[in-house]
Amino acid sequence: MIFTSSIWPAPAKINLFLYINSRRTNGYHNLQTIFQFLEYGDQLMITPRIDGQINLLTPIIGIPNNENLIIRAAKLLRDQLPNYFSYHGADLLLKKNIPIGSGLGGGSSDAATILVALNKLWQANLSHDVLIKLGALLGADVPFFINGHAYFSEGVGRLKYPVYPVERWYLIVNPNINISTALIFRDPDLKRDSPVRSLRELLRIPYSNDCEITVRRLFRKVDKVILWLSQYATSRLTGTGACVFAEFDTKKSAQQVLKQAPIGIKAFVARGINVSPLQIFSQKYFYK
Repeated sequence: MIFTSSIWPAPAKINLFLYINSRRTNGYHNLQTIFQFLEYGDQLMITPRIDGQINLLTPIIGIPNNENLIIRAAKLLRDQLPNYFSYHGADLLLKKNIPIGSGLGGGSSDAATILVALNKLWQANLSHDVLIKLGALLGADVPFFINGHAYFSEGVGRLKYPVYPVERWYLIVNPNINISTALIFRDPDLKRDSPVRSLRELLRIPYSNDCEITVRRLFRKVDKVILWLSQYATSRLTGTGACVFAEFDTKKSAQQVLKQAPIGIKAFVARGINVSPLQIFSQKYFYK
């Protein structure tokens, strides 16, 4: 076991597009989407312990520790290991930058980082495929963050093809509300009939998000943000929201629009990237 403290990245993501093709009999939905990472995210300081305790030193208000994906991921990993790993534990300190319920994947990314990091720090040596399977037990987006590359996904979160979208600059606006994914997917008027298209066709048509109409109807703050941001660039929702983003060719042009933001709007500029900072850090940390 490696006992020193280390700080691990948990990057945010955006959905460049999101189409809902159908709803399954079990209530889940078939989707088509492209995930791309942002050069922005949470950070987790991890200090391994030898007394079996797993402690989140920065609890999140409103989320009990036993329901937090960070704790669940650590315990799930340990439960897969031989009995002599039962004394393995960790102190976990989260620097939370990704807004909760924002559509940027913060909880899923944190869980993925815990799985990847503790697999290394505890020297568990589980394979990449095993980590992917464990991640899927925690949430549909967790395997993407473990996988570490921009991906085309379809069905119920199945990663199908690695993709290489242009690494543009984005202005991401946070309406400062928490949107429940379950609420959006339960809505009876949610668009669920987008045709299944090939990736080649999807890349040719203008990008959109089938959740956007429903979210704008239910959350006036999101509608106002999209109306404002659309004055400057094509704008759309990421995931089920609440964050909205617009893409720019340069950092400077994104920052210029950021300066025009109305008082009270929370926003930041970040570059879209195709390789996860978690993957890069994991490789450098153990081979430096």
